[in-house]
Amino acid sequence: MEHSLWNHLPLLVRANSKESVEYILQALWRTRQTGLDSADRLLIRDILQLPNDTDLDPLLVCLRMLIRRCVYENVSKDDIQKLFPEEVLPELQRLLTLLLQKFQTEWQADVFKDQVDFPRLKAMTWNMANQDAAEGTDPVAVINLKLQDDTQSHSEVKFQLGKDTLETMVKSMYCIRDQLSDLVSFALEIYVAFPYAYIMRCNFVCD
Repeated sequence: MEHSLWNHLPLLVRANSKESVEYILQALWRTRQTGLDSADRLLIRDILQLPNDTDLDPLLVCLRMLIRRCVYENVSKDDIQKLFPEEVLPELQRLLTLLLQKFQTEWQADVFKDQVDFPRLKAMTWNMANQDAAEGTDPVAVINLKLQDDTQSHSEVKFQLGKDTLETMVKSMYCIRDQLSDLVSFALEIYVAFPYAYIMRCNFVCD
């Protein structure tokens, strides 16, 4: 983080209470995907007694960077204070560290909720077709995947595989099958040779 941004942190001293600084941090987190609206910006300017946005914007950038590092870089609560360079006033370090520690777990839970919900494969159909109407062209496999996510909404993905690509995919699937088969055979051999030890091992892992 550039040193020029740290120079704007002392503006927080203008807030008349810890709750006011807490509001600013919460507002920044709440608007992490949209940015502050005009009403929030005006309210924060009033809290910090700033006549315009000239000093406000660098301060908000600095605070957002602090929040992101605290939430996304897996910084432990005990190490949050180490995010600040020595030139930051000790009272500001203590205040921001206290507030970041207070909200870190909650904000990290919000990030988990914001994660993309990857759809699951519900069905797959395929058929053979020619790439164009011309005779003599190699047929392609047309794959149609039906997907569903946690909201029960459905979607479809359709794509084509030429002969070479299809052969490569089939060979890879056979390779995976053989590797899984080897693992199963190895496990069965162990079970036949040492059945009691195998059962005890499974029970231990399950516990």
